[in-house]
Amino acid sequence: MPTRVWDYLPEYAAERDDIMDAVETVFRSGQLVLGESVRRFEEEFAARHGVRHCVGVDNGTNAVKLGLQALGVGPGDEVVTVSNTAAPTVVAIDAVGATPVFVDVDPATYLMDVAAVAAAVTPRTRCLLPVHLYGQCVDMAPLERLAEERGLAVLEDCAQAHGALHHGRPAGSMGRAAAFSFYPTKVLGAYGDGGATITSDDEVAANLRRLRYYGMERTYYVVETPGHNARLDEVQAEILRRKLTRLDRYVEDRRAVAARYAEGLGDTELALPVTAAGNTHVYYVYVVRHPRRDEIIEALRAYDIHLNISYPWPVHTMSGFAHLGHGRGSLPTTEELAGQIFSLPMYPSLPRGVQDKVIDALRTVLRH
Repeated sequence: MPTRVWDYLPEYAAERDDIMDAVETVFRSGQLVLGESVRRFEEEFAARHGVRHCVGVDNGTNAVKLGLQALGVGPGDEVVTVSNTAAPTVVAIDAVGATPVFVDVDPATYLMDVAAVAAAVTPRTRCLLPVHLYGQCVDMAPLERLAEERGLAVLEDCAQAHGALHHGRPAGSMGRAAAFSFYPTKVLGAYGDGGATITSDDEVAANLRRLRYYGMERTYYVVETPGHNARLDEVQAEILRRKLTRLDRYVEDRRAVAARYAEGLGDTELALPVTAAGNTHVYYVYVVRHPRRDEIIEALRAYDIHLNISYPWPVHTMSGFAHLGHGRGSLPTTEELAGQIFSLPMYPSLPRGVQDKVIDALRTVLRH
């Protein structure tokens, strides 16, 4: 069997009865859209993060987009973020009419270089958008101080950081709002698309609820402000409720997989993940680095091991964002990483034998 970076089938086999019961619960409820499952998931997810509100939406991209709109970000505004991220982060900024402004990343953790953010702030800056990448948090204290001093909003992108902690604080609890994706590969993944934006700001939460439901609030027939059809699916919400109770176990299992990689590959020339001070890493992906990355990936194909790169093309180098003027050379660390990083198989139910196969094959390839 081919070895890939992610596989949900072992987890589904173990949890199938609960997943199917979740589906049956919704189908028997009499309400298939914005029913009790969405309401209860929102309550439970908000409580998990110590915030007052969770608004479930249809995917992680809209969680960012609606989060920005709910914070008042729009045409003419600038949002400071990173280019070493999944493109949807930046697509969402562009979708609200704002301009993404990129800063480089830390060469050890690959996270936002927070020391570079202040210089990127201009009179047009409205929001800071740190991306908690690969399973760990950006250093938030400097961003919180800068936002307070300059009157800026902070929207955390937590699509890759469910369950991660920063000095004991959950990812998603430190900004004015935070966006999550529940795409199936995520640490907390649905069986389809899903997302949520969380906040303790009552006004932001009210904006979010209007925006996900056409802009309606008091009645279906009256649009208060133009919005979207971006509701979290009721079936996915019920599945997520069940899986939320297992999130700590998923994280524990991912950390055990990461520990085995560290033990098996720690004496090789691969650069392994570095956990930033104060962080609890949840290892959404296990990203390693080597200057001969492409040769290694190609050699591993002979062992039927097929790896991913997160991400081979920094967003600022994509043709769709050429108009921003961030040409090659503008973010040197981000661009260097894009040619060297790659991801090893990482998911809670990764069989030990499969992981041993990956470690042994990597060690063989590196020796040669």
